[in-house]
Amino acid sequence: MKKKILYSLKSPYREQLDVIGFRFGHGKKSAAIIGAMRGNEVQQMYVCSRMVQELKKLETKGLIAEDHEIIVIPCVNYYSMNIGKRFWAMDNTDINRMFPGYWQGETTQRIADGVFSKIQGYEYGIQLASFYQQGNFLPHVKMMDTGFASPELMKDFGLQFGIIRKPRPYDTTTLNYNWQVWETKAFSVYANATDVIDENAADEAVYAILRFLDKQGIITANTPPGYITKLIDESKTKQIRSEAAGVFKSCIEIGKRVERGDILGTISDPFDGETVSEIRSTVSGTVYFEYFAPLINSNTVCFKIIK
Repeated sequence: MKKKILYSLKSPYREQLDVIGFRFGHGKKSAAIIGAMRGNEVQQMYVCSRMVQELKKLETKGLIAEDHEIIVIPCVNYYSMNIGKRFWAMDNTDINRMFPGYWQGETTQRIADGVFSKIQGYEYGIQLASFYQQGNFLPHVKMMDTGFASPELMKDFGLQFGIIRKPRPYDTTTLNYNWQVWETKAFSVYANATDVIDENAADEAVYAILRFLDKQGIITANTPPGYITKLIDESKTKQIRSEAAGVFKSCIEIGKRVERGDILGTISDPFDGETVSEIRSTVSGTVYFEYFAPLINSNTVCFKIIK
């Protein structure tokens, strides 16, 4: 293993930002794994730190294939992580909306450029991602349908669901999209939690990535058997929104099967405790996202269901 500073940014008020990468093996650029690009992605950073430990063991045992290189970047935005802020601390911009970056641009554009220049050219790219909505989600893998990579590759992760997403205009500045433009087969792995550590979900994400790397012949690893992945078009999922504001309580767990009309959650008045709304499923399917906060606004996405 080689630990290396991939990009540095000086700050007049804080210590220098150093984006650290861990390289394993040598030769062909086979796989790049990147974790937290936002300040609340603690679970995503943790999964990458676990990957560093697993790959160290495999390298020691000679189980990384000859002429294959893997790089792991656990965290890009620890400036924001240190103060508990999701986006870039100075101007509230999102690094994952700045790719491929611009070396003479705004701060987050320069960070994106510095990181992307180091992870460009790998055959496979795996990003530990999180939802933009606050909540928990069923571990799954997602890819953008740009026509470059086959969705069938998602089955090699062995997660329960593989979701195919049609790119939208605002997706064109994300890492996943730009990886594919520069001919890297890119995937986003969602590991349930975001700003807390979920050990079981972290285990599942680590095993999924190891399983994928093993299937591609990059490493040799013994992992628990995975699921027979069901590939789903994102258009086949349903968002359930709140009809009122107040104190939110979920009545269902992610991964559970629901029928049309089932109660998913309730919203009560924060002052008198009276129920002001019952959130019911409008379709039958599997819950793969659950809003997680004590208070909710009206018209907020509180559940997502795979129909």
